[in-house]
Amino acid sequence: MVSQSVPHSEPLFQRALKITEKALGTEHPDTATSLNNLAELYVDKGNYAAAEPLLLHALKIREKALGTEHPDTATSLNNLAALYDTKGEYGKTEPLYQRALAIREKVLGPEHPGTANSLNNLALLYRAKGEKEKARELFERALKILQKSLPPDHPYITLVKNNLKGL
Repeated sequence: MVSQSVPHSEPLFQRALKITEKALGTEHPDTATSLNNLAELYVDKGNYAAAEPLLLHALKIREKALGTEHPDTATSLNNLAALYDTKGEYGKTEPLYQRALAIREKVLGPEHPGTANSLNNLALLYRAKGEKEKARELFERALKILQKSLPPDHPYITLVKNNLKGL
């Protein structure tokens, strides 16, 4: 994720996007990454109106260039869902998180840390909606995956444990 703590980073992200578009074209997957980076900066700044079209465009590029079942497409779905989640637009959020999870389970496998990330994100949404049992099931599944694949002191394991305790 991009951090707003870097002063004057917006012009740099915009410049990187222009360079990528010029060098690789407007429909290249690396252009989608540049769009995503700029969008995440806008999200960090609370400028959701500027972020949304960039995230939508990045998703469109990745779906077209990489396919609808590529892990990078899942990342774009996840990032767009996170934006809608932040805005409280849960009706838009849930299908995107579910689609990202389905892609990651199919392509990366049910025991991959990326799949755990999607499980955690969907669980956070269910927790916010008051669906605690759904959230608990997904948090527990994510935690089991991470405990098998990461060192015990990994910060992401602690994060998911804290999310689970927050129910």
